[in-house]
Amino acid sequence: MPIRLQAAAMTDRGQIRETNEDTAFQCVVDSPDSDATGLFIVADGIGGRLQGEVASYWAVEAVKKNLSDMLALRDPRETVRFGSDEITDPKSLTSDASDTLRLSQDEILAAHAAYKSEHDYLTNRIETAVEYANSVVRRYASHKLENASDAGTTLTMALVTGPNAFVANVGDSRTYLLRDRHLHQITRDHSYVQRLIEGGFIEESDRFDHPHRNLIHRSLGSDDAVKVDTFNVKLRAGDYLLLCTDGLWEMVHDTSTMAAIIAEAPTPAAACKSLAEEANSAGGEDNVGIVVVKVL
Repeated sequence: MPIRLQAAAMTDRGQIRETNEDTAFQCVVDSPDSDATGLFIVADGIGGRLQGEVASYWAVEAVKKNLSDMLALRDPRETVRFGSDEITDPKSLTSDASDTLRLSQDEILAAHAAYKSEHDYLTNRIETAVEYANSVVRRYASHKLENASDAGTTLTMALVTGPNAFVANVGDSRTYLLRDRHLHQITRDHSYVQRLIEGGFIEESDRFDHPHRNLIHRSLGSDDAVKVDTFNVKLRAGDYLLLCTDGLWEMVHDTSTMAAIIAEAPTPAAACKSLAEEANSAGGEDNVGIVVVKVL
């Protein structure tokens, strides 16, 4: 059966901030005879007031523009490429049901090369899209030096094509995989505290109380070039993706709580709302940007 996706996105100002500098986006394109395609993004603006709000908005818009061709609904008459584990030549089937279809070594290598080429291509596409977003935010900041010279944003995104999720990340917004009610962080934070944890200087539990927990060392708009982390995840029915800004995970420390909220919600939209409410109940110290994706 083709992969289907259900998704929802939302932002919440929180309990303390006067403005909302988070941006969240989701788009799912379904086709009757093929796997769904989805693009999911969250961004957390940096710079305060209008700077951060505009930076996160333009970063998301830039990624959407760069990947717009991926979201075009395919013509049902279009030739469909077979996967590496499918039959490439129907004539090779014999009428004897006891015969086993065998691929030559060259055919296996060719199929693997095509599979790897597609993965490399899509990984490059998301990396290029985030680099383009960096240039857009950087250009905006350079043209508004009087009030936006420090404008920037974090960003994490997932491009889902069938069972494959291609994830990119800059900053400390996160993408998680929820599988069997366990939440696994896919991305790695580009933060000062993360470096301390990885260096063994502090414990993971110290993350939420460290005086410099708000310092990040990588963001869009800070430099002409940006290094983008990319990840590939194989999805299966029953999985969820959670994309969120630090306004969620810094408030809701227990990942099992987030996992339970998502798994027990009737819809992704309900899950987003409940997660935001949980963050606000814990103090709501920051804006919250959330995307929840369910794989069917």
